Amino acid sequence: MNSIFSWVRVAVLLGLAGLLPLRAGAQALHAQQVAPQTWMVQGESALGSSANRNFISNAAFVVTSEGVLVLDALGSPALAQALLDEIRRITPKPVRYLVVTHYHADHIYGLQVFKAAGAQIIAQRDGQVYLHSETAALRLQASREELFPWIDEKTMLVPADRWLAGPTTLRLGGLDFLLQPAGPAHTPEDLVVYVPQLKVLLAGDLVFRGRVPYVGQADSGKWIGALDKLLGFDTTVIIPGHGPVSNTAREDLQMTRDYLAYLRQTMGAAARDMLPFEEAYAATDWSRFAKLPLFGVANRINAYNTYLLMEQEGR
Repeated sequence: MNSIFSWVRVAVLLGLAGLLPLRAGAQALHAQQVAPQTWMVQGESALGSSANRNFISNAAFVVTSEGVLVLDALGSPALAQALLDEIRRITPKPVRYLVVTHYHADHIYGLQVFKAAGAQIIAQRDGQVYLHSETAALRLQASREELFPWIDEKTMLVPADRWLAGPTTLRLGGLDFLLQPAGPAHTPEDLVVYVPQLKVLLAGDLVFRGRVPYVGQADSGKWIGALDKLLGFDTTVIIPGHGPVSNTAREDLQMTRDYLAYLRQTMGAAARDMLPFEEAYAATDWSRFAKLPLFGVANRINAYNTYLLMEQEGR
């Protein structure tokens, strides 16, 4: 139990927790229009903390004549309320849908706000496994301690109203929203949203832009496969789970893909040659990625988890 709880605490620090109200120097939550009918709010490329309200992930929304579709609910009820206030500043239309890209805490602790506002919550069905797991309960417990008062006893895990088993298209206000399951990749329940009329891809944490991805226990091989499929979309704008909006879709998909491939290449060779991890890590040339935000925090654990994964795949 102690080892699991310690892992949860590390995961929270790496960006799987919630966020909130402004303190000195904190980044304001402000919606920026990034494509026709499309807005996003961008979290910081930093570790979550009380000082920055743990505002570390993105959310997005698309406004139509019949209502609003929102992607992800951010990491706390207070941040979700701030996002809802931004939506209401832009349009009086109701929020019809809230699509969950995956059940990591920095994307879902605000769900209860959108549920109360009348939105239908939609997620990929494999999220049920995580939602009811000991890991999810321990992570929420850790968040309540480390991110109080932004996460507290009133913060709850909220299930989807609709669990998807496969690709689904929602029609809203003249737009098609293709909800495409993409896992297992970053998580088993990864879900992306593509809007063909706008050529906009709402990618969640399959794409990290301007920072080192959080790999965790992900299946990096299948994650690469998912990115290859996303490269097939006719996309001009990508809203990533972390980092600024992308108007260079192929290049930014490729960056995340290249990082994962490099982890697998280098750590796979080390595991195959039975080279101890610390020796392999020290001998690897990380210069291409070393200047990205959170490299110093995330890269070693990404490499270690990939080393273990490649050991298992090689057996």
